Amino acid sequence: MSTESFKIGQRVHSLNDPCRVGTVKYIGGVEGYSGTWIGVDWDNDGDGKHNGTVKDVFYFNGRSQTSASFARSEKLSSGITLLQALELRYQTTSTKDEEDEMYVLSAKNKRVSIQLLGGDKIQDKLSRLDELTSASLPFLGVSSLGGVSSDLGSVLPNLKLLDLTGNLISDWEEIGALCEQLPALTTLNLSYNSLSSEVTSLPQLKNIRVLVLNNTGLSWTQVEKLRPSLPALEELHLMGNMISSITSTSSSDDQVFNSLRLLNLEDNCISEWSEVLKLSKLPCLEHLYLNKNKLSRIFHSVNGNESSTNSSVPFPSLRCLLLGANNIGDLASIDALNVFPKLVDIRLSDNPITDLARDGVPRYVLVARLTKVQVLNGSEVRAREKKESEIRYVRMVISKFNNKPEEIELLHPRFNELKKLHELDDEIASAENTRPKNIPSGLISITLKCVGPSMGEKTPLTDKLPSSMTVKKLKSLCENLFKLRSIKLRLLLHEEGSPFPTPLDDETSRLLDAGIYDGCTLLVDEES
Repeated sequence: MSTESFKIGQRVHSLNDPCRVGTVKYIGGVEGYSGTWIGVDWDNDGDGKHNGTVKDVFYFNGRSQTSASFARSEKLSSGITLLQALELRYQTTSTKDEEDEMYVLSAKNKRVSIQLLGGDKIQDKLSRLDELTSASLPFLGVSSLGGVSSDLGSVLPNLKLLDLTGNLISDWEEIGALCEQLPALTTLNLSYNSLSSEVTSLPQLKNIRVLVLNNTGLSWTQVEKLRPSLPALEELHLMGNMISSITSTSSSDDQVFNSLRLLNLEDNCISEWSEVLKLSKLPCLEHLYLNKNKLSRIFHSVNGNESSTNSSVPFPSLRCLLLGANNIGDLASIDALNVFPKLVDIRLSDNPITDLARDGVPRYVLVARLTKVQVLNGSEVRAREKKESEIRYVRMVISKFNNKPEEIELLHPRFNELKKLHELDDEIASAENTRPKNIPSGLISITLKCVGPSMGEKTPLTDKLPSSMTVKKLKSLCENLFKLRSIKLRLLLHEEGSPFPTPLDDETSRLLDAGIYDGCTLLVDEES
């Protein structure tokens, strides 16, 4: 291609590598070299050689120290049309050389050609574009429709899902024309396209139900400009867009995405829960994904106080909230989740509150404090686990805050409710509802299982032990029972539904205080 075919701001890819995508930032001469060069700022760090400055001469601003480079025009491609990509992907037959590359080695190290059973029929069906219901065209260099006048509707009348990940599309007007011409299209993936911030001239796209805009560089304000054109949108994915605020362009409630059921904001930069609460009036929102943000605190009203009226209850339809890999570390934030009336599926993994090494709490405490939880960190919370967790939690609170009702009420808002629910009182808080009636008060049944690599095969033992026994005394007992005097032991609590066992590192703690309950299993390991 000639230099005249390129312009500043244009999306291009390396001629021999459609996955190496960037933006033209400079066209002109380079000191010390002849001819005209194209300066490209590549999307991926490391795809370039510098930051736009070469030998102390500034040409353009690169995103990083290794994102920019210069290339001759013939080494770059400004892309192909959508129809060309479809033909390349679905109508190109394999060459003789490509077929020769499909082989396995025999026992005598000779090539045996592979013939795909039914391959001709599959290729024939895919090549009939009018029968395609889904098309995947990632990183093929698609930059245009090939003219807005092209009749895509007659070529792809049944296409419902179109994946254009990692192409060269940026113009919203062309995106709108694409959707208009595909009457059956309901799902569109434009991830890893550098989309224009000027969201204008979009028609009504009444059939689009799922829109994926991951890593497109769009802010929430720009996304909100799409709302009038997407009245039926049910899923919106916005991962990796550096979104830090939910800034609305209108204060009117009728400006929100009224049909939206799933909103994916993972891997962004939201740090304030007040920003999340701006989404709380979405009437149909059932799934909100906020993994890998910067949230440290949760509350359920803008000023941090409880809402006083039912009309202001946030997220009325929310069932699933993913908060993994944030900075949440306080139990008050966990308690705040109980205000959401339908929330049953919660992810809190990779937060300080779940990391015992950072003063986090074990799974049973979370299960007990979350009123309606049915799935925690991807694992189902069954009725038995829920009941046992709540009873253990009550016993733990009693052991730590005996005769301090004011402190209990302040720090453990569900304590009295759970104590009444399971008919526990301060004297018999040793999980009477869960243990066999013939176990004397104060004794709990524990199964001890050796798992240390140098312990050999040892039969697990089940015994009834005093709940007042310390972890240190239990270690000594294990040394005698399993004849492990030469090994330094470590005890871990294995809980149903929890992916990792909980270490019992405080040797002075009583079994009751450590959350050991009747019928549990302790793993006897060795210190590493």
